[in-house]
Amino acid sequence: MRTGLSARLLFLTVLFVLIAEVLIYVPSVANFRNNWLSERLAQARAAALILEKSPPDTLPRPVIEELLAGMETSMIALRVDNARRLLAVSDMPPMVDFEIDLRRRSVLRDIGNAFDILLFGHSRTIRVVGPPPRGGDFVEIVINELPLRHAMLRFSWGILGLSLIISVITAVLVFVSLNGLIVRPVKRLAATMKAFQSHPEDARSILRPTRRSDELGELESSLADMQRSLQQELRQREHLANLGLAVAKINHDLRNMLASAQLMADRISTLPDPNVQRFVPKLMGALDRAITFCQSTLAYGKASEKPADLAPVDLAMLVEELGELLMLSPETEPALHAEIPPGLQVMADPDHLARVLTNLLRNARAALEAMAPLPDHRREIRIVARHDSDMTRIAIIDNGPGVPDSIRERLFKAFTGSARPGSTGLGLAIAHELIRGMGGTIRLLENSQDQGPKGAVFEITLPGTNLPRRSGNFSGSLP
Repeated sequence: MRTGLSARLLFLTVLFVLIAEVLIYVPSVANFRNNWLSERLAQARAAALILEKSPPDTLPRPVIEELLAGMETSMIALRVDNARRLLAVSDMPPMVDFEIDLRRRSVLRDIGNAFDILLFGHSRTIRVVGPPPRGGDFVEIVINELPLRHAMLRFSWGILGLSLIISVITAVLVFVSLNGLIVRPVKRLAATMKAFQSHPEDARSILRPTRRSDELGELESSLADMQRSLQQELRQREHLANLGLAVAKINHDLRNMLASAQLMADRISTLPDPNVQRFVPKLMGALDRAITFCQSTLAYGKASEKPADLAPVDLAMLVEELGELLMLSPETEPALHAEIPPGLQVMADPDHLARVLTNLLRNARAALEAMAPLPDHRREIRIVARHDSDMTRIAIIDNGPGVPDSIRERLFKAFTGSARPGSTGLGLAIAHELIRGMGGTIRLLENSQDQGPKGAVFEITLPGTNLPRRSGNFSGSLP
């Protein structure tokens, strides 16, 4: 059977109160025993004063027996100047089993003796010694332990009943208080979270915080804010999913129409008309960009990139191949310079890394070609690689106009991270996804050069192989 939080709270409250009562009862029962014996000694001291003043054998025997029975003792003795004097004694004084001296008290010894009488007492005889009346060394009495044990049992049952009453009352008060202050709000939070889990799109499932100013009030406010944010995110994702499906359908048809238009423009370009020859190349360029945009959008929307197959990749050889493919070299405009130690390898997927570097090189070349020529300023791109600890850092540095501040924060977000007209804004988003899939990072660094255009510095960090370490930071300045 499942035990709820309220039942556990009630049980623990009763248990803790009973434990506290036990801790109080243990010394209390010892103190009760001492008080009970002290009362008998007080009566014995009073009787000793009377008996001591009376001539010997003047009190009738029945009076002495009645006196001893009333005090529940069998003997009263007084010691004066090391002389022990029997003041009253029964006809058959029993043998003493053990002695209790109230003049020398010890908490642990008193507790042990009290529980010995309470648990194992039956009909033993106890000699009790206490402070004397004036003019004596001590007074002693001999009693049977049964009356003491019965009194201690009555005291214990009274303590038990009182403890149970206090425990129940305390438990009820604590239960009602904590149930209203803590348990019910926690149950309300749990019910709200369960309802939100079942129907996150329903606005009624969002928690309405109370006016509490304690920790639970803060928790309610935080949970409500989280639910609103999550609900807004879910709605946005649902809208984006629906929009993506519609865009995919439109893109498919639009790409076919653009392809047909491209074929028609290609045939028109064969006409000898000067105006046709003047405008058709621009039309062809616009159609190419539109088709590329459609293809990029569909490719990003599929989200079906194959997992990275990591293997050692010779970075210098890969950059050389990409330079030939993009027709970039130290002699071209813009120029491409590779500063890569021979034999430097990185753990990466060759195809994914090639796509990332191709995108960054194309972006750098486009930014340099769009920049107005400056005197004594040769447009250049540098690829610098360094092995740092267990990672390899690759920097793609250009001396172009740099990345505008307005798009730096959203640089790696799809459809928003581009400042070039006609760009889809997907290149850097895809590059970021591919690099992350290979266990690396990509980021934009600040250029450190003081003169000329600031340019852009993109740093890629990828797992390296076991090569000699050469640490250092990249510098954005160009020779």
